[in-house]
Amino acid sequence: MSHSFFEGTVYHKRYTPKVHEFTYPFYLLDIDLSLLNTLKNKLFSFEGVNLFSFKSKDHFGQSEDFKQNVEALLQKFELTPSENMHFMTLPRVANFVFNPISVLILFNEKTPTHLFAEVHNYNGGRVVYPVILETKKNDVYEGKVMKDMYVSPFLETKGEYRFTLQYQETKMSLKVDLYEEGNKKLTASFRGRAKPFKSTTVVKLFARHSFLTFWVVTRTLWQTLKLWRKGLTWYSPTAADQIRRY
Repeated sequence: MSHSFFEGTVYHKRYTPKVHEFTYPFYLLDIDLSLLNTLKNKLFSFEGVNLFSFKSKDHFGQSEDFKQNVEALLQKFELTPSENMHFMTLPRVANFVFNPISVLILFNEKTPTHLFAEVHNYNGGRVVYPVILETKKNDVYEGKVMKDMYVSPFLETKGEYRFTLQYQETKMSLKVDLYEEGNKKLTASFRGRAKPFKSTTVVKLFARHSFLTFWVVTRTLWQTLKLWRKGLTWYSPTAADQIRRY
């Protein structure tokens, strides 16, 4: 296994109090942490500036060494690094970055055992959710964790996230369902197919998606306006929702 990109689509659907759904193209960078020192090519830089790039400071931890940050995170939850770990996120595009969600996946050989979801909101907040994965069937893995940070102005900071992961070298999908008091409030999912980690892929992704991280922000604002016009209740973040928690 090695680094790759997964290119596909994001799907969002709200179920209550008003149904609202949308789909748009998306991609993720999949980093094989055992090969972190090879995370570079002519158009991709690790800790530098390029068309695409990745910087440790964008994610959890205080060190400039990303693997040290991963080890510190795992130590906090009394886990040790596995030989096979992958981190999926949006890369910087022309040095601009915003990551609504990034995920660290630990494997026992090829079986996912733990998922750490790093979630950012638009208020400067960040939280890391630790999720223990259990096999549902074949190559489908599930886990759940309580919601602990404000994300959307139209959702309260409560409920339970339920994660569903399928991961193969050629394709992957990640679905997050939000439940409140047993009722499904929201579904967000990504499905993609693997593309090789090389300069030609960077060019193609840039050509097809342009400034994707910029569009993540503008599309979110546009969907927020649509929901506001539907008359949904507006909730505000607390002080704890505006800081980086780990």
